[in-house]
Amino acid sequence: MKQAAATVVESGGEIGDCYRSTRRKTLALCEPLTPEDMMVQSCAEASPAKWHLAHTAWFFESFVLREFLPGYRLFNADFPWLFNSYYEGFSAFPEKRLRSSFSRPGIDQILAYRTHVDEAIERLLENGPADEAIRRIELGVNHEEQHQELLLTDILHAFFTNPLRPAYAGVPGPSFRNQNPGDTDLQSFDSGLRSVGFIGDGFCFDNELGRHQVWLNDYALANRLVTCGEYLAFMADGGYSRPELWLSAGWAAVKEQGWRAPLYWSQESGDRDGDWSIFTLRGSWPLADLLHAAVSHVSYYEADAYARWAGRRLPTEFEWETAAERKPVEGNLLDSGNLMPLPAELVQDRRFPQYWGDCWEWTGSAYLPYPGFKPLDGALGEYNGKFMSGQMVLRGGSCVTPQRHIRSSYRNFFPPETRWQFSGIRLAT
Repeated sequence: MKQAAATVVESGGEIGDCYRSTRRKTLALCEPLTPEDMMVQSCAEASPAKWHLAHTAWFFESFVLREFLPGYRLFNADFPWLFNSYYEGFSAFPEKRLRSSFSRPGIDQILAYRTHVDEAIERLLENGPADEAIRRIELGVNHEEQHQELLLTDILHAFFTNPLRPAYAGVPGPSFRNQNPGDTDLQSFDSGLRSVGFIGDGFCFDNELGRHQVWLNDYALANRLVTCGEYLAFMADGGYSRPELWLSAGWAAVKEQGWRAPLYWSQESGDRDGDWSIFTLRGSWPLADLLHAAVSHVSYYEADAYARWAGRRLPTEFEWETAAERKPVEGNLLDSGNLMPLPAELVQDRRFPQYWGDCWEWTGSAYLPYPGFKPLDGALGEYNGKFMSGQMVLRGGSCVTPQRHIRSSYRNFFPPETRWQFSGIRLAT
């Protein structure tokens, strides 16, 4: 999940309030974690929670304070390169896979770093910052919201790989048994020339610009996401053993990775015929309790194979955006506190179920620039444009996406084999 630019400038007071609430929220998300939890980096895609805390402070220090606060003093001369993610034009940086080895600096020093940065941002705001400084702070706030989602995503994987399978949040959550969303309905959309991309007066990332027109043929979208029970039927019908359902690279991933179910699905007995359970931020749940919840943590390859098995396809990103553009952003997002996908019946108006939240929805669209795309100047321009190769677009947000962060033009993107993200399936025809 990458970043970009604001289209309008908020006042210093407005962005200050937003900055403070976002920074507090990040710390609140870490409250259930021990210092040992915050060191774990359990897969190549993930980062330790401690690193997320430091990197989000690094962003404000590197791109706001060093440029716009006269006399700003670095907290630590090593931090500008130590907590750089992948800005080649900014500084050298350690390999991502080594982030779990950062036993030093300790968490106390990381928290002191955040306080140091917060105090400096307050001084900048008190001095009446320039419009460009406010834009950068707003960009940093949105960047930190992305890392709030990534922090929870990474903790889920870390706790899943822990043999004790600890729960991040309290158990039990809401009971989903017998909350059947019913049969899937298809909502039809007429063909025509449609405008896509960001429009409005608020913040957006550069990959949402510029707004342009696309031609869409007649299409239809399912009124909800595919459920765990429906995906179980795909598995029972040999979905992971039928190469005709899979793209070539997907079939290679099935064989190389030994996939036979979504990530976090387990048969606790060790018996291939045993009952399935699903690991969540609220601990392990019997699949029987989640049959009607949206299936999550599937790759693009799995989503595509399921759609082919079901006689459907994945929507394009522009079909999705056109359908969702005028829908209110309401759903099972981070603000709900559920921290796991829910059945459609529990979370939204039945007319517009699950456009927002629960799971990021894989689309059939490659992540490419829009006409006239221009990255930001300097090192900040690296964040989006250089990733426009080998990635697929996802839309709609997930159960760990902050509500204020998501909109119909928002383009998330990941490699097609990615499964550690809260990613699910909506069907199209």
